[in-house]
Amino acid sequence: MASTGSSSSNWVMESGDIPHVLAVDDNLIDRKLVEKLLRNSSCKVTTAENGPRALEFLGLTSGEQNTLNGRSKVNLIITDYCMPGMTGYELLKKIKESSAMKEVPVVIMSSENIPTRINKCLEEGAQMFILKPLKQSDIKKLMKLGM
Repeated sequence: MASTGSSSSNWVMESGDIPHVLAVDDNLIDRKLVEKLLRNSSCKVTTAENGPRALEFLGLTSGEQNTLNGRSKVNLIITDYCMPGMTGYELLKKIKESSAMKEVPVVIMSSENIPTRINKCLEEGAQMFILKPLKQSDIKKLMKLGM
């Protein structure tokens, strides 16, 4: 008998799997730093240089709500707030609008400590807001998000 309403069970990792993180940042140096820190913590990392690329990887482009047909599942998305074209906040909203992706934790990072911006992201469903530059201690906090 099929169970209903258990979309979050799609994100339970099989034993032995390593967490898969999608890191989104328009700045190459920041992107490489995040990637290095995550890899040091034994994560699989996929990077994207902007919001549209991230949505493409997640299978959420052109308004389609496809359910990751053959796509790699991710356990966490970490994105910069300030990016040209689509901000991290706009990316967050698109992810949370998707029935297939809304259960995935999204973490926003920014070099600017602006309380209204932080609150806006958290209200929209961000799991955490981290100030740049990212540190290994921040990655340890991420690992506690159910990865």
